[in-house]
Amino acid sequence: MKKILKKPSRLGVCALSMILVITALFTVYNIIIPDRVSYYADGVAPSFLGARIDADAASLETFGDSSETTYTAEYKLLGVPIKEVSVSVFKRTRLAVGGMPFGVKFATDGVLVVGFAESNNASKNPAYIAGIRIGDIIKKVNGRKISSAQELTDAVERSGGNAVSVVCERNGNELSFNLTPYFSKDEGKYKTGIFVRDSGAGIGTVTYIVPETGEFAGLGHGICDADTGCLIPIKRGTVSDVVVNGIVKGSSGAPGEIKGYFKSGKTGSLIENTDCGVYGIFSPAPTCCETLEIGLRDEIHDGEAYILCTLDEGGTIGRYSISIGSINRSADAGKCFTVKITDPALIEKTGGIVQGMSGSPIIQDGKLVGAVTHVMINDPTMGYGIFIENMLNAAQMPMAKAS
Repeated sequence: MKKILKKPSRLGVCALSMILVITALFTVYNIIIPDRVSYYADGVAPSFLGARIDADAASLETFGDSSETTYTAEYKLLGVPIKEVSVSVFKRTRLAVGGMPFGVKFATDGVLVVGFAESNNASKNPAYIAGIRIGDIIKKVNGRKISSAQELTDAVERSGGNAVSVVCERNGNELSFNLTPYFSKDEGKYKTGIFVRDSGAGIGTVTYIVPETGEFAGLGHGICDADTGCLIPIKRGTVSDVVVNGIVKGSSGAPGEIKGYFKSGKTGSLIENTDCGVYGIFSPAPTCCETLEIGLRDEIHDGEAYILCTLDEGGTIGRYSISIGSINRSADAGKCFTVKITDPALIEKTGGIVQGMSGSPIIQDGKLVGAVTHVMINDPTMGYGIFIENMLNAAQMPMAKAS
């Protein structure tokens, strides 16, 4: 006897089709709606194919001294929640646009572990055995604060070879270790077996200045240790003017560099070192810079723009054409979009993006939208940029008042 298979009911087919359509719809909306959205306090949040956000009116008024406030909200379609996003609301803000080079000299907050003396056999290194790792920041030894390599050396010498208590910071957490120094017969002293860094210097480009206060931001990325790639914990730093005296042209596989020297005297202080740039205060604030309104991540688009940077000894800030592409509106660090150098004069002079150009402000449609951050090693005409609002978000100082 044949088994009779029932055909699916029309109602069941419709229900299944509806489920598939809704699933596909939610997938599409989760792709096109970024994880972060931004808009101005006197405007409205962007909508996506009819999906809108319920703005929190109370949040929009709670700016205080900041130019921006952030909260979490949901995009909805016909009242149905679709996606939770981070919302940033900005006052209409004008910033003085940079493009000039600056130099920084800094001391670290603690000492940064950058290597082991027995790099080919770290397992026998006393610091490694104790649990210390590259990238750790040594803050205290036997209860005493450590702020330099010499202070670490002195503390170990005082131990006489006995175990010392070492407090380190790792990924924002404080850890304690017991380290037993070894005696170096060649040097006649007790040692930890680690290499550390406690200071440094470098050159970058100013992105913006807050006209009212002299606060500034530059680089668009943090100052990182060359050996470990770790963000250097800066305790204090000074800012100086820089004279450009040469360019090392970049090529595929060999990034170029702006050469320069620090002018005598201090022109400001370095306050913060973050993944989105360095921050400080000029004293006095420069008065020669043009002010522009900021452009938010949702205003940036593929296409033409230009950057400002200084490449000659006379200190003239040059304007060079670029093209923006591959925008990732959810990005919250330093690689938010690609930058393609299209200016023949800049390519002829530098080969493209070179070290020292990090922080060069990017202007599109008359607004300050971001800064140059990185160069692509295999093609120096290509690099990355950061949204200006990411740099503003990372600043832990009061920013410009609404214009």
